[in-house]
Amino acid sequence: MIYFVTGNRGKFEEALGILGEVEQRNIGYPEIQAEALEDVAVFGIWDVLKRLAGPVMIEDAGLFIDSLRGFPGVYSAYVFDTIGNDGILKLLDGVKERRATFRSVVAYGEPGMEPVLFSGELEGTIALEPRGSGGFGYDPIFRVGEKTIAEMGLDEKNRISHRGVSIRALKVWLSSR
Repeated sequence: MIYFVTGNRGKFEEALGILGEVEQRNIGYPEIQAEALEDVAVFGIWDVLKRLAGPVMIEDAGLFIDSLRGFPGVYSAYVFDTIGNDGILKLLDGVKERRATFRSVVAYGEPGMEPVLFSGELEGTIALEPRGSGGFGYDPIFRVGEKTIAEMGLDEKNRISHRGVSIRALKVWLSSR
């Protein structure tokens, strides 16, 4: 059993769909202001390892929009809570170049071991308007091909998503130990 420290039920359900034996723990951890998702994940996993015995994982993700020079990036959760999808769409009003990348970093640790990081990316574009009712966060405005992530079911999302890639990499690593 792995403890997945997150308050985000959607992230937990995605991890559960890939890993199986995962238990959500909503105990929080400090998210430092840093320039890289990896730095946030490493700092967070060390904090979690001090408070939970056993295998633990956390995941930090961000939306990196090319025409906004990578914004919101590591500040994606704060930006979403502050201006949401509508705010991002306003920032891109009239902008033709809408390429974006979702990035995910999973940090895994156990007592007595150095944390291990697993990364995943998904390239796409920012839609002109929100579409779909599935997923969470930026999913309604992040388009892959003709669909937004919010228009995909969980299985389809997990097959292609940034988080799916990083969690599957963790799963492969765990099975090779």
